[in-house]
Amino acid sequence: MERPPLYGARMWRQAGQLLLNLPLGIAGFALSVTTLAVGLSLSVTVVGLPLLAGGLAASRSLGALGRRRARTAYDSTIDEPAPVSPRRPGAVGFTIAHLTDLLNWRTVLYNVLMLPWGILGFALTVVSVLALWPVLPWVIRGLAAIDRILIESLLFPGALAERVRELEDDRGTVVDTAAADLRRIERDLHDGAQARLVALAMDLGMAKERLREVESEDDVAVAAKMVDNAHGEVKLALQELRDLARGIHPAVLTDRGLDAALSAVAARCTVPGGVKVNVDLAGPDGEPERPDSAVEGIAYFTVSELLTNVSKHAGARTASVDVWRSDNQLMVLVQDDGKGGAAAYPGSGLSGLAERIRAVDGVFLVESPTAGPTTVTVELPWRTRAARR
Repeated sequence: MERPPLYGARMWRQAGQLLLNLPLGIAGFALSVTTLAVGLSLSVTVVGLPLLAGGLAASRSLGALGRRRARTAYDSTIDEPAPVSPRRPGAVGFTIAHLTDLLNWRTVLYNVLMLPWGILGFALTVVSVLALWPVLPWVIRGLAAIDRILIESLLFPGALAERVRELEDDRGTVVDTAAADLRRIERDLHDGAQARLVALAMDLGMAKERLREVESEDDVAVAAKMVDNAHGEVKLALQELRDLARGIHPAVLTDRGLDAALSAVAARCTVPGGVKVNVDLAGPDGEPERPDSAVEGIAYFTVSELLTNVSKHAGARTASVDVWRSDNQLMVLVQDDGKGGAAAYPGSGLSGLAERIRAVDGVFLVESPTAGPTTVTVELPWRTRAARR
């Protein structure tokens, strides 16, 4: 690979960024110092803290400019952090959100440091261009490296803050999923088993009254027919309750593990050519092991929903499910030879599966070209964080 020239466009782009640090440093220093001075001095009044929060928001905007400059001049790979999201509406929510955001305060520190660093970088760059031409590329490279370190260390929230944000998002996803599941269970009970049991009670009550007033064989036959109908309703209600219980957590998964549970799911799938299931959960010693129960449940419901999608939408002839252990990961691979075109767009079933899997630090990948086939790869931790603790 050809190396870029020492005095090429990249060096001059970095030199320009170093020279631009001085005016931006003056602006950032003035904004930050004014924000802190005015906001803190008026903090005992009603307007003090909102002014401070507004100044922090303005400083954050300068920080966004610094990150864009780093990506342009230094090929930095840092991404934009999540925006500040007030938990309460109005000025109070805005003030609390910006005053408690750590990145805002780190941006203020960066803006304060930018004044002395901008003066130093400006002076060294100008002197190098005018008097140290032979070593100019190395001077620019060194100054650019320091500038990049300052930006990446102060204008990015850091691993811990990002992890906290991810956990907050995952918590919201889990809460929403649990609420949706509760609503589904309530709806299924109300519209299914409960309605049938009410009808059963009415039929049995009518049969009881008929038997009390038996006067002929026709009355006995009518009562017997009512009891027979009630018996049929009982069987249907029991089947619906079994299906509902299977949807919450199947007994076969608890008793016999993923192999038997996924085989049962595959047997119910309506793909014409059937579903091949291969489960290999052998541990390092070759003996079969079971992952954490929560991981088992997520793997089961993921495969169950994927096979349901295959039955309803894929138009596939055959499908397969492979589950195996890879070090401390549970791997799941679901494939079908259908028409393809599946995608985890927002609001879709696949998107919901992806969010549930990411909530336990898992990975969800979909490969589904328009003409098929479709391959879904799922990577789950063998033990959740709670189980490891």
